[in-house]
Amino acid sequence: MKTISVLIPCYNEEENVEPISRAVIETLTRDLPEYDYELVFIDNDSSDQTRPILRRLCASNPKIKAIFNARNFGQFNSPYYGMLQVSGDCVIEMVADFQDPVELIPQYVHAWEEGYKIVIGIKTSSRENRLMYALRSLYYKMVKKLSDVEQIEHFTGSGLYDRDFIEILRGLDDPTPFLRGIVAELGYRRKEIPYEQPRRRAGKTHNNFYRLYDAAMLSITSYTKAGLRFATFLGAVSCVCSVAIALVYLVMKLIWWDRFPAGTAPMLIGMLFLGSVQIFFIGMVGEYVLSINQRVMHRPLVIEEERLNFDTKKDGTTDEV
Repeated sequence: MKTISVLIPCYNEEENVEPISRAVIETLTRDLPEYDYELVFIDNDSSDQTRPILRRLCASNPKIKAIFNARNFGQFNSPYYGMLQVSGDCVIEMVADFQDPVELIPQYVHAWEEGYKIVIGIKTSSRENRLMYALRSLYYKMVKKLSDVEQIEHFTGSGLYDRDFIEILRGLDDPTPFLRGIVAELGYRRKEIPYEQPRRRAGKTHNNFYRLYDAAMLSITSYTKAGLRFATFLGAVSCVCSVAIALVYLVMKLIWWDRFPAGTAPMLIGMLFLGSVQIFFIGMVGEYVLSINQRVMHRPLVIEEERLNFDTKKDGTTDEV
């Protein structure tokens, strides 16, 4: 009997972890009875009651497992690390707040049965803030045009990944993984399943401006050269324009020496313009350097504080110590 692993990353989801566990288990046992399953939560150092609830769930069902991170390791490292810890023949990743519909699980598995090693969900619309959805659409289109690698629009990471692809991820040994880009660049032939993203069931989103900016810059610095190329081109254009303007002023001053006061305005405007351009692109180059630095330091994806039920066998028994 094949085993399906369902991975649910969570952070301060005390109102959602128990309902999502019930919904996932009910869907698996009702719609996919021919498969065994394990439900794995990876908690990114929650400060609410998420961990006590997960302890209770693990105690009540040996097929529910949990990994507790020693601290918050970010929105990308934690789920990526969790995918490497599961034992099933495939892993389905989904969020705890029900914004990845549980009804997608049977669709993912049926497509997997057809031979697809990667089956992903694609948001076609969202019941969340329309402005944020529109801004995300613009971002995806921009990155897709700038990237050397085909990027997948409105793909959040939710989907099914075959064990063969998990082994590819394990071999990458990437300290700053960006799953959405990896699936597009290194993934097998995939099937995309459209869905409408519902509202959060409870709680509030943790995707503030800083987290969204971090995600955007990670994708840009990992899969595009546009920032550095744009800096080079704009610097060259600014240099040519500055030299041309300087020559024009010089000629005009030589011709109308007594009647043409050059003044300090052109100098100040030019200095302020070039200074602002330099500061902006120093920041852009800094983002690339930061990305390189994180990879060179090669720190672990996650440091675990504790894991529950990982010594449990498929039949529900445990190994004796």
